[in-house]
Amino acid sequence: MTQAHPYCGPAPDQSTWLWAWNLDPYLIFALLALGGAGAWALRGTDRGRQGASGVAFGAAVLAFVSPLCALTVALFAARTLHHLVVFGILAPALALAFPLRKIPVTASFATLSGALWLWHIPQAYSAAWDSALVYWGMQAALIVPAWAFWSTVLGRAAKLEHVIWLVPMVGQMGLLGALLTFAQRPFYLEHLAQAERFGLSALQDQQLAGLIMWVPGMIPVAVLAGVMAQRLLHRDMRI
Repeated sequence: MTQAHPYCGPAPDQSTWLWAWNLDPYLIFALLALGGAGAWALRGTDRGRQGASGVAFGAAVLAFVSPLCALTVALFAARTLHHLVVFGILAPALALAFPLRKIPVTASFATLSGALWLWHIPQAYSAAWDSALVYWGMQAALIVPAWAFWSTVLGRAAKLEHVIWLVPMVGQMGLLGALLTFAQRPFYLEHLAQAERFGLSALQDQQLAGLIMWVPGMIPVAVLAGVMAQRLLHRDMRI
């Protein structure tokens, strides 16, 4: 039996979700403190890093404070979108602002992959639903290796062999998307009743999550891999 209100609060409906902000004072204090500390640490540095820090702060607010947080309680599709914000905006912005150095790309890729699959195991998903501690532990398990992964891929010392790791990353996102889209039954029972508030069955919600994983999830990363590979090849040819 799952609790009525997981970390992000009660599930909103179509008439209330725009007002369902997460006003957890501990979270807001932590975000403001970390954002302020980051701005102070980057004072006097180039504007690119300062801008990336601002993007990271905005992405954190979008993921954990804005109504998107509450929507993840109602819709598994929103949970997938939430993960894309964390993986595709928050983590790369952190990597550009505060790169994590000396972490092998193989280690960050393996850990990030494990976190992605862990979030999609129904039993682990239920544990995060029932416990704020587990929820934040699993968020950290996703954010930190993604931060390290993007630090290598987007770093100034990036090489073609680093960028190539985006290919299996895109591949497993596609596999996850396919599993969600073509499943014959819903895997995440927490959304059985909640998705109906938005006119979807739990299975339709899950299929929508798979499509989100495919289109806005895979395509930008695949395009980025192609662009970066082309630039690195041109750079190496000029050397």
